[in-house]
Order: sequence, then C-alpha cells, then structure tokens
Amino acid sequence: MAMNSDRVDTDYKPISCANYDQYEIAIMHGSKMHLTWQANNVIYDQVVTPLNLRTEHGEEYLILSLAGGEVTEVRLDHIRRTQIL
Repeated sequence: MAMNSDRVDTDYKPISCANYDQYEIAIMHGSKMHLTWQANNVIYDQVVTPLNLRTEHGEEYLILSLAGGEVTEVRLDHIRRTQIL
C-alpha cells in the first residue's frame, strides 16, 4: 500500500520544546534576545527582536528584527546560543 506524504526530506534537526517555548515567550513579551547563529558559513552574534515563528517544509524559523530594523529569519537549528534580555 502506497502512502502519500507531503513531507520534504531536509537536513533540519528539530530543537527541544523548551527552546521553542523560550522563543514563543520572548515574542509574546516583546523581549529582545542576544542570538548567535550560523548561516552560509558566517557566524552572527546580535541583539534582535523576535517577531514570530513559522514552519515550512518541516523546517522551523524564527522571524526577527535586527538592530537596524531589517526583518529576516533564522532556521531554528542554526541558532547556537540564545539569551533573553
């Protein structure tokens, strides 16, 4: 019997529920966060404002505002360190 699945194979590694909850709480409270993440072989270390979370093709992302006001997103498993300020 064939199974139909919308799941896309990805290298995404799910994060812990505790970490996900931390992002949700920061978003609800409008808290700033000090994040360190890696994207395209570059390490970023910035104070950001988390705006929302989204899931696409089985990957989870944090949508955030950088200090200069630019809005971007970071895949959750690329975040290396988080501190709510």
